[in-house]
Amino acid sequence: MIAERREAMHEFLHSAGWDAATLSPLPGDASTRRYFRLFRNGHSAMLMDQPQDAEAPQCPPGATPEQRHALGYNAVARLAGADCGRFVATAQFLRSQGLSAPLIYAANVKLGFVLIEDLGDDLYANVLAGGEEDEQALYAAAIEALAKLHVEAAPPTLGDAKTLHAYDETALLAETDLMTEWFMPAALGRPTAEEERQEHRALWREVLRPVLDSPPVFVHRDYHAQNLFWLPERAGAARVGMIDFQDAVAGVRGYDLISLLEDARRDVTAEVAEAMTQRYLDAMHETGVAVHAESFRAEAAIMAAQRNTKIAGIFARLYKRDGKPRYLSHLPRVWGYLERDLQHPVLRPLKAWYGRKIPAAVRRESRVGELV
Repeated sequence: MIAERREAMHEFLHSAGWDAATLSPLPGDASTRRYFRLFRNGHSAMLMDQPQDAEAPQCPPGATPEQRHALGYNAVARLAGADCGRFVATAQFLRSQGLSAPLIYAANVKLGFVLIEDLGDDLYANVLAGGEEDEQALYAAAIEALAKLHVEAAPPTLGDAKTLHAYDETALLAETDLMTEWFMPAALGRPTAEEERQEHRALWREVLRPVLDSPPVFVHRDYHAQNLFWLPERAGAARVGMIDFQDAVAGVRGYDLISLLEDARRDVTAEVAEAMTQRYLDAMHETGVAVHAESFRAEAAIMAAQRNTKIAGIFARLYKRDGKPRYLSHLPRVWGYLERDLQHPVLRPLKAWYGRKIPAAVRRESRVGELV
């Protein structure tokens, strides 16, 4: 940590009344954020450290696709980038819905420091790995939280200032482009031909068209076992603690369900996925919101394939561009999900394209980067 950033952090903690706390850094992830656990007088909190110049700018309200492309990938894909103010606004929205996002104790969004509630260590991933709780019980609680969010349409804004951007065609196609931009060159050992890139994009544009007409709901965007906490002492949907929601958008209701049930970092069987999908449909029926089962399953299959296509590209990018090879170990699982997704009839053209362009022998190769 450079001296100026350290000094700014200490000044922030002093203003928040936590300058006497002991700081313990937490392991990093794929982002530019860092987290510290703070201890003071028998109490704990979490400090988010997000330098505001660490990433490309986010999407400004009302920006055209051309303007977004000029600003870079964060604006195109509608990612929050370094804007921790979006984390604060989203946390406050989720809490207003009776859900367990961390309480914000203090924030300096200009400098990029946020002091938040410590939700503990019981991440879904840890609890499930330890065999301490039943998988379906935890997932059912997570689905209850989604159903609670999906009773109402997506809000236009989070708080007074943050637009909840639409998960639109520009963003969705930019994500599927990661397959041709990063995964295919790494897996095939050659650049992707422009003709291949354009054909892939055209197929995705056609598949996504009906999905974009669906009434939007709040989409967390990374709703999976490493971003959810088990809080059994709380009641109902509040038993599910949520983090890493700053990239939230207004999108298709099946997206977060897929994030949970086709988790890139842990295996979820087809049987569990089917049981939880039905549970979601039942939960929405109980709330009085009509969700047509067949249409929902088709949309969920599309968004599952879209998400897994994106993730395969991101993991290849993390290796090639960012020097983080550990993500390649998840590729066999991601491709397993994607191959399952592509069985849906609505995705038949994409299934055929992947069959021609990406041989089965390299799809699930966890050492794909070594082929280059």
